[in-house]
Formats: sequence, C-alpha cells, structure tokens
Amino acid sequence: MARPDSRAGREPLPIASDGGAPDSAAGVYGISVAAELAGCGIQTLRLYEQRGLITPARTTAGTRRYSLDDINQIRHIAGLLGAGLNLTGVGEVLALQAENAGLRGEIERLQDAENEPPGDGG
Repeated sequence: MARPDSRAGREPLPIASDGGAPDSAAGVYGISVAAELAGCGIQTLRLYEQRGLITPARTTAGTRRYSLDDINQIRHIAGLLGAGLNLTGVGEVLALQAENAGLRGEIERLQDAENEPPGDGG
C-alpha cells in the first residue's frame, strides 16, 4: 500500500534559484528537526523565540520553519549560555553583535564609495 504524501496540501519548500540546496536563510525545518539538528529540546526553541533570541519563519498556517541560519544561531546561543551568560545577557550580546555587523557593513560601504573613481561630471 502506498503511503499518502505527507506534503499534500502544504506550502512548497523553498528551492535555491540554481536548483540546489535551499538558501541558508530559508525556513525549511520543522521544530522537531531543528531541535535535533541544534542539539536542544523543542521547549528550548520555544523559549528562545519567546525571549526574542530567534525568529523562525512561519507558514501561512502558523507552523514554525527554521533555517540553517536559525540553527547556527541556536548553537551560538547554547555556546554563550555554556560560557556562563543568562538569557538576558545572551540577548544583549546578540544585539551588540548585530549592531557591530551593521556598523562594519556601513564602514565597508563608505570605504567603497570613497575608493570609486570620480565620474565624468555630467
């Protein structure tokens, strides 16, 4: 007897434009798979989301979908907790890291603009 298609009636999973693996930011993993890949429990993922430490994508039906980027973020959070920070401290560190990355991007943008050859003036 053939198994029914478990994906029937669900949204298609995102596929990379080149037909390969999904983009690392694409939410493709359900919560149980994400928890297994990240090495933590489902309730831990829910807690991290409640605290604003991760923000998984949601299907139109509201199902959480985690990306590889989310899973890497979860592992990073676990490392910070292992280093002795509490969840509030982890949130502060993540906010500072995001701000730092934004500032580095702005510096690069300004340096690139400064190094562009002058235009023809008109």
